Amino acid sequence: MRKVLYIFGLLTDSDIEWLARIGSPRSLTDGTVLIREGEKIDRMFILIDGHMDVSVAGLGIVANLGSGEILGEMSFVDSSPTSATVTARGEVKLLELPKRALEAHFAEDPGFGMRFFRALTVFLADRMRSTIKRMGYGKVGDLNADEMMEDELDESLLDTVSIAGDRFSRMMKVLSGSSGHGERP
Repeated sequence: MRKVLYIFGLLTDSDIEWLARIGSPRSLTDGTVLIREGEKIDRMFILIDGHMDVSVAGLGIVANLGSGEILGEMSFVDSSPTSATVTARGEVKLLELPKRALEAHFAEDPGFGMRFFRALTVFLADRMRSTIKRMGYGKVGDLNADEMMEDELDESLLDTVSIAGDRFSRMMKVLSGSSGHGERP
């Protein structure tokens, strides 16, 4: 869940509402492949509810993702083929965000583009640090060290965590149809 907090904490309420409007809710059943390694995709996803397995040919499952994770972000940034296969583990709910719509909005609202890519950069940096630690590079820090522990949030983001959590909860309600208005924002 912490991953989506990075992104939602750096976006505005209107940014989140726009994402919910242009995004398409998707439901997957157990074993459904969302992303296949080596294929090009033209969208990214926010995992709203459920779990997904990430596997790499020759290695097997390399990660298990839960609610709040972002999927397809690397191919979104550089348009390269995907580096892993992502498969639903049980029932899954996602928000699908088409690249074309996002790019058009970046052109219309450069402020949104700046916030979006800053948030994506923070997210990718966190994922890279976690991967490096999981692979055994670097030492495990102690509580007096200046480095961040794996489950720790960057101090500069702490102020936005509560707001981001509220935004994620509102998006979940909107996508599940219980927004209170009976319609998506």
